[in-house]
Amino acid sequence: MKDIELFNDHFQNFKAYGIPKAQLIIADVPYNLGANAYASNPAWYVDGDNKNGESALAGKQFFDTDKDFRPAEFMHFCSQMLRKDKPIKEEKSEGGGRSKGGAACMILFCPFEQIHYYIELGQRYGLKRYIPLVFRKDFSAQVLKANMKVVGNCEYGLILYRDRLPKFNNDGRMIFNCFDWVRDTDTPKIHPTQKPVPLLERLIEIFTDKGDVVIDPCAGSGTTLLAAANMGRKAYGFEIKKDFCAEARVKVLPRFQNRYSYEKDFGCLLRQSDVLVRQRQPRYGLHGLPQRGTYPLRWAQIGDQARCRRGLPQDAVSR
Repeated sequence: MKDIELFNDHFQNFKAYGIPKAQLIIADVPYNLGANAYASNPAWYVDGDNKNGESALAGKQFFDTDKDFRPAEFMHFCSQMLRKDKPIKEEKSEGGGRSKGGAACMILFCPFEQIHYYIELGQRYGLKRYIPLVFRKDFSAQVLKANMKVVGNCEYGLILYRDRLPKFNNDGRMIFNCFDWVRDTDTPKIHPTQKPVPLLERLIEIFTDKGDVVIDPCAGSGTTLLAAANMGRKAYGFEIKKDFCAEARVKVLPRFQNRYSYEKDFGCLLRQSDVLVRQRQPRYGLHGLPQRGTYPLRWAQIGDQARCRRGLPQDAVSR
């Protein structure tokens, strides 16, 4: 079995693929918005301006499969595919800190109105505990209308786990439950609710170690799989829509494969810090915020000596 694989199938059929159980499940579940999917989105209007009248997307739903989503079946899958908790012990995290136990967990993106519903549903399937999450954007997907002067700029989510606290890799420091939503200008946009790779990388970095398994049962654009691959994790996803699955395989997942093909061609394996530079993504510090002074650099700024030592060509800059 491949370490990174996207299946064009429903997650209920997971047994047919023999995938291993996960340290972390990340899922952006359908919001079941129906005909109101674009209700507060600029796409409801022509050119995003309510003065121009309604567009062809007005009164439409995002996906024709949303109405068939069964939350209980989804939660049953997650409870089955999350790795069972190991006996309590001290485990040294990769960053030098220590995390107790390293229990598995799931991260669920969901609408604010459904948070309590998924908390109760998780408890029915053995995920007894939770931590609320807020993802703060510096923009709003809503359109300013006469009756809407305060617009939303946050997405919401939950960490669900069994009895013991999940694995936390942050050098022993506290992690705030409010994360900045870092824009992803590098990954092709192929899905209307696509999550940014830098944010997913940060979540995967906190709750897993290298070599751990990440599963996304509602994979969509495949960015969870790409983020997991970038962080050295194994990842498996399910996407029932053929067009999204096909685009993810062509436009998103090969971004990881091409990177490693490039490294293989030049006979070198880049360090993680160099990979982050080449992807033009900031590194993250405490509370999910970009660390000062670690915003994207050009390869030329890394230094000729370090670049030549790894056998890279002199013109390998600004990739």
